[in-house]
Amino acid sequence: MLSFKVSHGIMPALDSDSVYDVLRTVEATTRIEGIIGYKIGLTLALRLGLPGAVSLLREVTDLPIIYDHQKAGPDIPDMGPKFCALAAEAGVSGLILFPLAGPKAVDAFVGGSLESGLLPLVGGDLPLKDYNASGGGYVIDDALEQIFKRAVDHGASHFIVPGNTDEKVRHHASVLVNAIRKPSLVIPGIGALGGNISDCFAAAKGCRAYAVVGRAIYGANDPAEAAKQLAGEALAFA
Repeated sequence: MLSFKVSHGIMPALDSDSVYDVLRTVEATTRIEGIIGYKIGLTLALRLGLPGAVSLLREVTDLPIIYDHQKAGPDIPDMGPKFCALAAEAGVSGLILFPLAGPKAVDAFVGGSLESGLLPLVGGDLPLKDYNASGGGYVIDDALEQIFKRAVDHGASHFIVPGNTDEKVRHHASVLVNAIRKPSLVIPGIGALGGNISDCFAAAKGCRAYAVVGRAIYGANDPAEAAKQLAGEALAFA
């Protein structure tokens, strides 16, 4: 099973709709210490197909490729094993899963990922103020905690926690460290969505921590320099 090489680092999100920009970003960052892998999503997968996207990236990097289906998991459980098997066939290293469809969806998607030899990165929350019910959204406030609890029962160790506020990071870190040894938190919402690495990583006490960063890297004039600065912030916690 995939394990990231460092305890704290950066995962660039390759969400640009330009294949040129994606390749430019990967080529500029793949050898930088603290870059632990890449997240690909709908922009690259819809343009090239998932196998094509993986094949393209494998020409320029051997780092892990995490696929974000935006968002896999809120589907009928029967789709879990099928989705995971096809993703494994395409060559990705892990899957971002949001099994909001209920306990059986957690079982099917997290379990299916592990059975396919893929690392499940389990989430269920977004770095948006109006996502949860208390903020005017449609998802109950403790949904993520319930998802995590069931995912842990399946052997999950990597969890996605929004970083637009360090309060959520601190809460879930404190719960997870009492459930498993050295959980890994994967934290989106850094930069444009309001979060910062220092506050979020400090809040993730007892956890391995990885920031997912998109525009601040692929949209930078110098992606390599931007990645070095962010990776330096992350590695300071290692």
